Amino acid sequence: QFKGINKGRKTNIIDSMLRMLEQYSSNLEDLIRERTEELEIEKQKTDKLLTQMLPPSVAEALKMGTPVEPEYFEEVTLYFSDIVGFTTISAMSEPIEVVDLLNDLYTLFDAIIGSHDVYKVETIGDAYMVASGLPKRNGNRHAGEIANMSLDILSAVGSFRMRHMPEVPVRIRIGLHSG
Repeated sequence: QFKGINKGRKTNIIDSMLRMLEQYSSNLEDLIRERTEELEIEKQKTDKLLTQMLPPSVAEALKMGTPVEPEYFEEVTLYFSDIVGFTTISAMSEPIEVVDLLNDLYTLFDAIIGSHDVYKVETIGDAYMVASGLPKRNGNRHAGEIANMSLDILSAVGSFRMRHMPEVPVRIRIGLHSG
């Protein structure tokens, strides 16, 4: 049986066992290295997603396992918007066309908010919510930041076209609350 394993070669059984153990060990080390790299990539994806969904300070606290205490913000301005006639547009579109519309529009919005002192709170369906004055306080600049951002978004939406219905203009409804 041993000659069969060694392909007919005459070798010392101990040498063969050691060689097989070394090969197994090497294969195991490669497998562990590969799995560790995969785990690190997944961890980076998770961290990126967490910081996109939550303010950086909250994300860090959650990763560290420390409790996140609620915080009161005295001065904040909120921006809300939605697409006028979104239900009708959705009814006249394929699901992937709706996804493309929202992805294109919110990619445009995300690029605009990057040049303002604001924080994107949430996007749900066609609703887009942004805040200024939190999670970083910015004194009394919050209302001006949101107002200027709103004007920039309105300007950009004026030339925005849906891929699948370029002849239909996209209009948005904007609401602001400051306090």
